[in-house]
Amino acid sequence: IKGWMGRADQTTKVRAMFVTPKQVSEVVGRHKEVVKARLVVAGETGNDQMTLKCEVREPSAGLAEAIVASIRDVTKLRGEVELVAPGSLPNDGKVIDDTRKYT
Repeated sequence: IKGWMGRADQTTKVRAMFVTPKQVSEVVGRHKEVVKARLVVAGETGNDQMTLKCEVREPSAGLAEAIVASIRDVTKLRGEVELVAPGSLPNDGKVIDDTRKYT
């Protein structure tokens, strides 16, 4: 059992709130321009930062701001959005990538 330390799924805690892959899918589902997305959680202890990287075919004016509003509505947390070209996100099945270092 010692090998199972931490969570087995991709749910992560950001600023004392849980964020799930289902919530990320809900945000993406609200914006048809988004082909694929990955939520990257970074930062130092007590200073968590969420960035939703979105692969977009043809970004419309105000798309990033609309996605930011959806993130806030769905997760109740502030997050940033980075629009990236299609095919630039890894195809490894991850929806949430927690890059924080715990020491």
